[in-house]
This record gives sequence, C-alpha cells and structure tokens, in this order.
Amino acid sequence: MSADAPTGDELVRVMATLANPHRVRVVAALVRERNYVSQLARELGISRALLQVHLRKLEAAGLVSAHLELSEDGKAMKFYEVNQFMFTVTPEALAAAAETLTASDGAGEGPQS
Repeated sequence: MSADAPTGDELVRVMATLANPHRVRVVAALVRERNYVSQLARELGISRALLQVHLRKLEAAGLVSAHLELSEDGKAMKFYEVNQFMFTVTPEALAAAAETLTASDGAGEGPQS
C-alpha cells in the first residue's frame, strides 16, 4: 500500500478483503495480540485451513504480516500481526481512487469471499 492515498486498485483490494466477517474477526483478534495460526484458530473457533485462507488474503492486501519464530522446543511457528493502516472513504476519495483503477469494469473478477 502506498503511504499517501491508496490507488483505486489498492482500495478495491482492501475493501473486498475486509468485506468478509471472518477476516474482520481475524484483524480484531490480531489487534489485541499477535498470534500463531493454531492458537488463533482455536480462539476464533474456525479450522486452521480456513484461517490460513483468510490470513493469505489479508497478507496479500497488506493488512497483516507473518514472521517465523522458533518455539522453545524447536518448532517453527508462524506469527501474524496487524500492519498499521488507515483509509478515509469519502465521495471525493472514491472519485480520486477511481481515476487510478486499472480494471475498468471488473470483468473476470469474481466476488472476494
């Protein structure tokens, strides 16, 4: 994501990513505390496989980051944390973002669920 106003493509990607309630819950949990996949899955009451799908989408949108760490017993654990972000969505911000969209009509793009 850019440091200034997001491009239209960045804004669409972030808004589509956050349009899923599971992903909003993942971000909320990671705001409270960075965590690893197994613990986060237990906390949210979803499978690790489903959580990993959501984490990949959040990471691709630049909303979370992952870091591998070794536990005391030598196990590699992937910890996730929230990246700082802020988006101001106003009619003017959407108009400016629309001018930078690379996809004119969304053809070929399915819903981001």
